[in-house]
Amino acid sequence: MNDNEVDRQRLKSALGAVAAQDRTAMRLIYDQTADKLFAVCLRVLKDTAAAEDTLQDVYLKVWHHAARFDASRASPITWLCSIARNTAIDRLRSSRRVPTGDGEVPDLIPDDAPTADVVLEQRQAQARMIDCIGLLDGDHARCIRAAFFDGHTYVQLADRHNVPLGTMKSWIRRGLLRLRECLDDA
Repeated sequence: MNDNEVDRQRLKSALGAVAAQDRTAMRLIYDQTADKLFAVCLRVLKDTAAAEDTLQDVYLKVWHHAARFDASRASPITWLCSIARNTAIDRLRSSRRVPTGDGEVPDLIPDDAPTADVVLEQRQAQARMIDCIGLLDGDHARCIRAAFFDGHTYVQLADRHNVPLGTMKSWIRRGLLRLRECLDDA
């Protein structure tokens, strides 16, 4: 189990304990995530003081709603980043509800860049995928990479490895099953 997996398990356990009002577990969550969640708040709000205040609101929400965390839907850090991002956006919206000179409320300018929690989740998923592919047999791993990342067909791969088409399909199917098991265990 790599460090990311250990951190994920530790956060998952701590969230369960916080749901039972365990202050020590809340401290562990804070210590492990404060920098990351502050960065999410700061990215949205672009103001250090507002981000600090929002971060306090984030941890209050975590304290009150930890029982809502569902590990089958998101990793702990993704769930926490979503709370931070949504809380920061709510604060931003409430602070920007100032009428303009003609009495209208200005529209917020949308930011199409991926949010920190989305980028973080994508990186975690990529790391898990790379780790799991690395555990496959050499030929199976190469064939799966070639088929799914490079766009090669089963026929091309069978020709390249001098095996019948059915054998290539079996290799990839078995490799994908092992990959799924590995990702499900993660």
